[in-house]
Amino acid sequence: RLAGDRGSDIFDRFRASLEKKARGQFAPFRCVDAVEAAFTLPFEEGLKREQELFSQCMESPQRAGLIHAFFAEREVAKVKGLSRDTPVRDVRKMGIIGAGTMGGGIAMNFANAGLPVTIVEVAQKALDKGLGVIRRNYENSAKKGRISQQQVEERMALIHGSLSYEDLREADLVIEAVFEDMAIKKEIFGTLDRVCKPGAILASNTSTLDIDEIASVTSRPGDVVGMHFFSPANVMKLLENVRGSATSDEVKATVMALAKKIGKVGVMVGNCYGFVGNRMLHKRGAEATALVDEGATPQQVDKVLTDLGYPMGQFAMSDLAGIDVGYRIRQERRKAGEDIPPSWMDKLAEQGRLGQKTGAGVYRYEEGSRKPVPDPEVDRLIAEFRQEQGITPREIGDQEILERCMYVMINEGAKILGEGIADRPLDIDIVWIYGYGFPAWRGGPMFWADQIGLHRILDTVKGYRDSLGGEQWQPAVLLEKLVAEGKGFGDL
Repeated sequence: RLAGDRGSDIFDRFRASLEKKARGQFAPFRCVDAVEAAFTLPFEEGLKREQELFSQCMESPQRAGLIHAFFAEREVAKVKGLSRDTPVRDVRKMGIIGAGTMGGGIAMNFANAGLPVTIVEVAQKALDKGLGVIRRNYENSAKKGRISQQQVEERMALIHGSLSYEDLREADLVIEAVFEDMAIKKEIFGTLDRVCKPGAILASNTSTLDIDEIASVTSRPGDVVGMHFFSPANVMKLLENVRGSATSDEVKATVMALAKKIGKVGVMVGNCYGFVGNRMLHKRGAEATALVDEGATPQQVDKVLTDLGYPMGQFAMSDLAGIDVGYRIRQERRKAGEDIPPSWMDKLAEQGRLGQKTGAGVYRYEEGSRKPVPDPEVDRLIAEFRQEQGITPREIGDQEILERCMYVMINEGAKILGEGIADRPLDIDIVWIYGYGFPAWRGGPMFWADQIGLHRILDTVKGYRDSLGGEQWQPAVLLEKLVAEGKGFGDL
């Protein structure tokens, strides 16, 4: 059979198949080269060629990035200031508030680990719909051979629906998973505080809101914590655990241990707007939107990010998450008195273009397809927005897009470290690798920044501060300090 393949295009075809799943990576293609050498060259020459290829992999910066990511994933389990003998609460029964996309996905994680879950909804129709989606997800996994039909039924048997908070009286941990509205979340936590037993942990899946404000309506702020799952919650590996100012060490240790039990990579972070991941993401999102305001296209911005190694760009990701998610967050910030400027993204939400779930967002989507297709309607909407705002579009190069989308994140990451929201640069790296698809072979954004050179990033940040203005371009004190000392984030 092998002899029949001599002279065929089998290796070229295999390389082509790697272009999608290993795009941008160095070592997988060298592996194909090594196998090809073993197949086509005399034995001694094949050995020599394999040694050359191995040396190239050893010298690749991607090797350093992957090694960093490997050890960082293990290091994040060690939470600063939390001793290894901190008691962990026994969590055997779970409660979830909300049977929507997030609530259902979160429930699946616990059912997969053999923990019974009660999902509470406000209406039977919403509850039935949510439970139906969970069953379809399990059925699809069974069709693909990932689990058996028996496992489908076993896991569904662990998930119970309810319309009453009273059914959460015996829950050891309850996770609220409703949309981003502080008033609603506070109302829910007030109810949970009255209903749940002493010692039950009350967690919020909020992606941006203040954990301390949520905890303020309870009589047990030490038992309140953030557990920010990423969508789809039953797939994404990251669990961003958020400590409030009063969260007890026992609760911190418990949610970190629970992350491991359900197969997540837990990272403990501090409490601020957006925590670590979304705080940085929203800076990138604002720059990406501004770049389109100024003359770039959404697909140009997305291509720069995917060329860097992300699985999808800023706007394709917004379509996946739902345009309404970002819209609600901006509206909440406006209600809180923040000066959030109008955006063509707001117009999309107001027109009902909510992303993949409605078949149209920044891009349009053919029925049954998740492939983003540029839409002339959006081009027209953007052009109208520019005209309304008095913006004359200009030509924008890919390098400017890369710098403004990525360096603004690095600068914000340095501020996050300086404020103690993240304890270590590697915590930020793991949040971005497992929560946002930052390429592991680049090591994470802070590791990547060291490879670029912090002096170069600082000079560029200062340049955009002078030309664009805005607090996002005010250099982080930590970034300036590291550059002055000739150090990098890896030295912290």
